Amino acid sequence: MMTTTRGALRVLLGDDHKIVREGLKMVLADDPQVQVVAEADTGPAVLDEVQKLQGPLGIDVVLLDIALPGMDGLDVLQVLRKSWPELPVLMLSTYPEKQYAVRCIKLGASGYLNKSTDPDELLAALHRVAAGGMHVTPATAEALASLVSLGRTKTGIELLSHREHQVYLLLTQGRTVSEIGAQLNLAPNTVSTYRARILEKTGTKNDVELALYAQSHGHGPGAPRN
Repeated sequence: MMTTTRGALRVLLGDDHKIVREGLKMVLADDPQVQVVAEADTGPAVLDEVQKLQGPLGIDVVLLDIALPGMDGLDVLQVLRKSWPELPVLMLSTYPEKQYAVRCIKLGASGYLNKSTDPDELLAALHRVAAGGMHVTPATAEALASLVSLGRTKTGIELLSHREHQVYLLLTQGRTVSEIGAQLNLAPNTVSTYRARILEKTGTKNDVELALYAQSHGHGPGAPRN
């Protein structure tokens, strides 16, 4: 078990890539007031670590990736908000802020950062959310303002429900209906239904058009991955 420095800001890292976690630990080590007290590489493992450390009694901030195996970061976020509502969660992902930051904040995240963010901004964000604040980047603020603009109509990806959005992400990664069903614990017919809704809402007719649509919005095999 890690020894906690007295008065340190205690962070739980949730990311499925070990090299990313090691890199984050190096960045956080530059601030003597920040300490990584636990790490996890799957969604269920994040929840297990939070339970072990008794939520905010042992953790000050959860730094959470979106694309986690077993249970994605958005589902983990929802569980944390329900079970540990006072525990701040800062999302860190390669996905575009304009598409994902608002979704995360609406689900209860205290902030959203892209993995290309400057280390100093990451450290500042951790301190801010640990103190009970929100971290909103200019890109996120623009997306939030756009969302609440009078008379604005949602389009495309914004129309997707949380579950449809999960299926969409996996489809853009080239997963089959069966693979998606296994990962999300859904029947193949249910996944097919979600796929049909996704095609309708994005205005695409098949998987090829959906893949092109995804790439044009910064997703898919040709886009950055978590």
